[in-house]
Amino acid sequence: MKIAIVTDSTSDLQARAAEMGVEVVPLYVNFQGKIHKDWVEITPADIFAGVAAGAGMPSTSQPSPADFKAAYERALQKADHVLSIHISSKLSGTVGSANLAAQEFPGKVTVFDSLAASMGIGMMVERAKELLDQGADLKQVLVELERIRADHIVRFTLATLDYLKKNGRIGGAQALLGGLLGIKPILTVKEGKVEAAGRARGEKKALAEMVESLKTWAAGRQKIRIYYLYNAEESDVAAFKAAVQATGLPLEERITSSIGGVISTHTGPGLYGYYAYSL
Repeated sequence: MKIAIVTDSTSDLQARAAEMGVEVVPLYVNFQGKIHKDWVEITPADIFAGVAAGAGMPSTSQPSPADFKAAYERALQKADHVLSIHISSKLSGTVGSANLAAQEFPGKVTVFDSLAASMGIGMMVERAKELLDQGADLKQVLVELERIRADHIVRFTLATLDYLKKNGRIGGAQALLGGLLGIKPILTVKEGKVEAAGRARGEKKALAEMVESLKTWAAGRQKIRIYYLYNAEESDVAAFKAAVQATGLPLEERITSSIGGVISTHTGPGLYGYYAYSL
């Protein structure tokens, strides 16, 4: 059985998806009176510049079931089954739209809720594609995706919590609001929601704490795949990557990706961090 993979734009795979033959269904950013396709028609820089100039806070929306139906029709012209891997259902209604569309194709579409975002989705898509190329069947791929979903680490830091607060995605990070000046929030995604993982005074300490979290999690693991994410310039994550590399951990660096407009709408500027899982 030939299996095609569909994901959404919050996987932040960009051109890599085309190389893998993975179809990407865009989410939407509603900003300055227009609706823009994520990654296609708007960038984080557009959003941050507009907000800084006084524009209202953007909002986001999931693809429609019709968007997914069209994607599934295209995929099923080339494959027997579709594996559809998406942003956490706790952060977006995307999985719901995908499930509605899947009902139009009984027994031909499997929707997988990553309970993650950005490179957390991307790493699952990449792993699924790798296993399928090696001859794994759908059940074997799903078992591996469930393992990764249950056992991985994510840490990231932001310049501000204002965007998360205003867009209602702050979850358990609420406790970090109202902190002292110069405190950098350290966040994670737990059970599909953004949660607090710590706080540090200043950039250097935040970086060090995120590296230390990785070292603690990595203890006893033989091979770790790591994915970096950021939403400004890649140079902004360079010092962090260097600090991770200096740990001597058994790391396999996979993708360093900027994040798109949808996730940046909720995080604001100055984000960098990582997702990692072990083989």
